[in-house]
Amino acid sequence: MINKYFKVLRSGTHTTFQDEGFVNLQHLGITTSGVVDNELAFIANSLVNNNIYAPIIEFAYQGPRLKLIKGSCRFAISGNVNFNIIKNNKTIIGKTNQTYKLEEGEILDILSTNKSNYGYFAIEGSFKIKKEFNSSSTLTNSKIGSNNGNCLKENQKIYFTKSGSNYNSYININQRKIDKFIRVVSGPQMNFFMLKVIKKFFNNSFIVSNITNRVGVRLEGNIIKSIKSHNIASEGITKGAIQIPANGNPIILLNDHPTIGGYPKIANVILADVSKIAQYPIGTNFSFKKVNLDEAENILFEKEKNLRKILNQIKIL
Repeated sequence: MINKYFKVLRSGTHTTFQDEGFVNLQHLGITTSGVVDNELAFIANSLVNNNIYAPIIEFAYQGPRLKLIKGSCRFAISGNVNFNIIKNNKTIIGKTNQTYKLEEGEILDILSTNKSNYGYFAIEGSFKIKKEFNSSSTLTNSKIGSNNGNCLKENQKIYFTKSGSNYNSYININQRKIDKFIRVVSGPQMNFFMLKVIKKFFNNSFIVSNITNRVGVRLEGNIIKSIKSHNIASEGITKGAIQIPANGNPIILLNDHPTIGGYPKIANVILADVSKIAQYPIGTNFSFKKVNLDEAENILFEKEKNLRKILNQIKIL
């Protein structure tokens, strides 16, 4: 059997293999990881008829430039992404949320995300990579997971399992509008903050700083100070937790967050909005909105319901 593979001509910015992440391992010090934006990853995998949790390539800001060396493939890219396909020295401007066929010698050049941070590249049949802890995700800070825990590197080979079919799939969906509100529930140390500070947290806006990655998003423009120590006994923390360090600039934890932390947590971003804050470009101005736990669960239920509707709208030609 001839191995089917790409050669990485440019690795891009923090380009990794991801899936649904690591499950039930935080007690071992291994965080969840996984795709930052589930909705976009599910759309890309569904377009190429994969299981929605199949391994996928996630990239930030600038994606990879890949040359298909052996085999043929059908692929899809989701997100607000600019990319080109180079066939016979001719450049085709690609469109997201539809599939394309790539043949030997042709190049996929994922140029950049646009007014967002993360995009996804799925290939029919998915990628041929080893699992660790029953996951294909990559946790680069700990060097755990697929690809030996590393981002993609120039000149490495990316193997895949299946030659591409001739079907064309697409879905008509509007690019997301940037909603300037992030919904949160109360954090376990909200009582560490004076009432006037809590009001300031919700009434004044924040700005997404240039310190943002898969570990977390640091905010600026609205200093939040605790009446108690900003160093507490380390305890388990979750995705979406909003930590307040000594400098008063909140940190929203994302998928590659540490499993324990010692800063007070004033609030927690609801699961339905974690991908939204992760996709906010640097400099985005936004505010927090408080909801209760029942509301947070209902919002997540509605989001999942709407996603199922979206996936059912995929058309195959």
